Amino acid sequence: MTSLAVFSKSISRKGEAAADSPGPFRVMVAKEVADHIRSWRFIVLFTLILLTFAGALSVSLGNIRNTVSNVQDPDSTFVYLKLLTATDGNMPPFHVFMNFLGPLLGIALGFDAINSEQNNGTLIRLMAQPVYRDNLILAKFASALLIVACLFTALALLMIGAGLTITGVWIEPAEVLRIFGFIFMTVIYVGFWLSLSILFSIRFKQAATAALAAIGIWLFFTVFYQIVVNLVIGAFIPKQILLTQEQIRYNEMALNILRLAPSQLYSDATTTLLMPSVRSLGPLTMEQLAGAIPSPLPFRESLMVVWPQVSGLLAATCFCFAWSYYLFMRREIRS
Repeated sequence: MTSLAVFSKSISRKGEAAADSPGPFRVMVAKEVADHIRSWRFIVLFTLILLTFAGALSVSLGNIRNTVSNVQDPDSTFVYLKLLTATDGNMPPFHVFMNFLGPLLGIALGFDAINSEQNNGTLIRLMAQPVYRDNLILAKFASALLIVACLFTALALLMIGAGLTITGVWIEPAEVLRIFGFIFMTVIYVGFWLSLSILFSIRFKQAATAALAAIGIWLFFTVFYQIVVNLVIGAFIPKQILLTQEQIRYNEMALNILRLAPSQLYSDATTTLLMPSVRSLGPLTMEQLAGAIPSPLPFRESLMVVWPQVSGLLAATCFCFAWSYYLFMRREIRS
């Protein structure tokens, strides 16, 4: 009886130790986070984003007195939102910078996620361990997204702390919701480019090819897409437009085509969240503006305005990651 009792205790201790030990997914996420933080490409991009944030914040703090005292601005009472949007005209605000730097951060974290493991021969050794294959690609995506979320949350808390110390103004709950809504949109935006770069890292065997493909798509949507849309729309617009309703119809069509670009979705969403006076993202007629009071919208109403943009970015991110998952699960890794 004594030996059975000792055996049962040892079994229960082994079970408790197994329950307390982290699973393979958590181990892989921790390893990927450590690799990203120690890599030079992340250190360079982190330094660039930090310098950009410090520059935009210093410009906003230098003009905060004039911005808040402007009685004609309906958003002048939102001091902390002004720290993210106010500028002197010489330097763009922080959310405009992130429209350019966010894709580079996502591409840098994911363009060699799978092909570098296969080229170095570590993918076969890793898959020889008792781990599920989908844990690897999930860990690649989750670790990079965790780093991005922590980075922008830390920057937002730093901005709020600096604002409290310098201005002494108490932050309103609506401002907290809007700032964290902006962080959420930024994480989704970077997550889209991350999932796209992971897709290319599975599709192409060479990391340089995957990086060039992702950067090429980013350049097309950032620089050339608006030019192409304006040229095509301009070719179909009549030379003399006399009716205002016709002008509105063409402008709506051009805006809807431009919103196929992720950068346009991000720009629309962040502008609406950080500027409560924005009531619409499309052209309005004089009949729609009649009787409208130029007052800030509640957070819920602003969220309803940008919900199509949020859904579009989330859908694009899920589509790219699901495609990556499908390709990776069907890939022959021994070749």
